[in-house]
Amino acid sequence: MGVINVTPDSFSDGGAMFDVGRACARVDELLEEGASIIDVGGESTRSGFEPVPAAEQIRRTGPVIRHAVARGATVSIDTTEPEAARAALEAGAVIVNDVSCLGDGDELARVAAQAEGWLLLMHARERMTASHGYGGTREQAYGASVEEVSAEWLRAANRAEDAGLSRDRLLFDPGLGFNKTARHSAEVVRRLAEFSSLGAPIVVGPSRKSFLAAEVPAAPARRVAATAAACIACVARGARVLRVHDVLEVRQALAVARSIGLLPPGEACRA
Repeated sequence: MGVINVTPDSFSDGGAMFDVGRACARVDELLEEGASIIDVGGESTRSGFEPVPAAEQIRRTGPVIRHAVARGATVSIDTTEPEAARAALEAGAVIVNDVSCLGDGDELARVAAQAEGWLLLMHARERMTASHGYGGTREQAYGASVEEVSAEWLRAANRAEDAGLSRDRLLFDPGLGFNKTARHSAEVVRRLAEFSSLGAPIVVGPSRKSFLAAEVPAAPARRVAATAAACIACVARGARVLRVHDVLEVRQALAVARSIGLLPPGEACRA
């Protein structure tokens, strides 16, 4: 899953894709690099971000979604705004990527259900407008991170089902870096296989996250090698989809890991 942030304040690229033309060109590059899914977002989720109204998100993401669909891509819309999700699905997207875990209400699930789309529920503990992000979470926030993440995600999944979404249309993302310290995120990766009990495909987004620089500090753009290492670990533990900015580099790392026996041969994880 290749990432396109059509925002002026993305943590990963500083707004490099805010221009629609550059964003569409990047879609082409990601597809050529082997991305199976293109995830388009019009609002940053960095710590301290400013909320973006649905109408502005639609203005930012609409042309990029239509371009990606025209190129034959499977498209995901990264939003917590129901109207932005509805517009994206009408434009050809098939996945709603909800980084609030229905923290802003159940309407996103209803929108996805009405469109017969998929809902990617990422674990998070707060409304996005109240989120402290990586830096504001205390070490004591979790007693048992994996068990708590599972239980909280299941409650959101049940709400989505009550809103009309078929259970087999749900995807699980543990939310690395969201309301989690570096230690919490590392534990989630180490124990990722345990989330298979949730019965939903596992999607992981370690790309350029702050927890990757906990031991060796580096700016987001210089965390590509750390991202690749985390992706290998995630695939080894059952991840089916990797949400990343650097598709080619991650695919190269996975291919080498398979060739030298770090990962078993078989169907490639979707990146």
